Amino acid sequence: MSRFATYTANGETFYGAAVPEGMIALSPACKEWPTLREVIEAGALYDLAIAAQDKPVTHPNGTFEYQIPIPAPEKIICVGVNFPDRNAEYKDGQEAPPNMSLFIRFPRSFTGHDRPLIRPPETPQLDYEGEIAIVIGKGGRRISQADAYDHIAAITLCNEGTLRDWVRHAKFNVTQGKNWDSSGAMGPWLVPFTAPAQLDDVRLTTRVNGELRQDDRTGRMLFPIRRQIEYISTFTTLVPGDIIVTGTPTGAGARFDPPKYLAPGDVVEVEAEGIGKLVNTVKDE
Repeated sequence: MSRFATYTANGETFYGAAVPEGMIALSPACKEWPTLREVIEAGALYDLAIAAQDKPVTHPNGTFEYQIPIPAPEKIICVGVNFPDRNAEYKDGQEAPPNMSLFIRFPRSFTGHDRPLIRPPETPQLDYEGEIAIVIGKGGRRISQADAYDHIAAITLCNEGTLRDWVRHAKFNVTQGKNWDSSGAMGPWLVPFTAPAQLDDVRLTTRVNGELRQDDRTGRMLFPIRRQIEYISTFTTLVPGDIIVTGTPTGAGARFDPPKYLAPGDVVEVEAEGIGKLVNTVKDE
């Protein structure tokens, strides 16, 4: 299985193929594609896979740091309240809303795999949300559900870290609770999307210090990923490199009594079948 990551080593940023022993740098030989965003725009993930064959590891484990896979996406759009048990948490009597909740995140609100989530001094209420994210490969507007999967280039994992009290600062928006620098994580890598089975009914789990907190399957989403692409592309043009974060199961720390917010030293693991595992520790700013 091909896996492609963005990473830094000795102050320089690369992208390459992730293998068990480390990274195979591919960007130095691919000057026409400065980042994985341009690779995806060119439809060249397959070319990268070919280029990585029989190449030696250039950066062994321990000599590099993961970055978010797409360094400068035009937009990151997140889907809220997208699993039945999450919807029930809101106790508003609605079986399921007719349309999905959406909000925007900025790239700098995410850090890479194996790097710390940052808890700011303004609030201790840092929470986790394990999710699957899709990366758009072919742009479009008013994309049908039937064609939606043709527009996905790759998939990755996301810990959509949230400062809970700050999402309740205002009546109609959650933006300020969702965009603290390095409050969430994305990665470790991109897995090329080649078959519907990679998304249709995949187990997604989140563990904190080894304790299973979130556990559900994408087949139970209130708004399946095909519908997400259709709905979002109705009002905005999707472009290559755009990321849709597809929703988190029940079990976030805020839903416990008392709440189980993240504290320095905690280890959060988001895992999904066929994608991998995104691991982050927590530290104070």
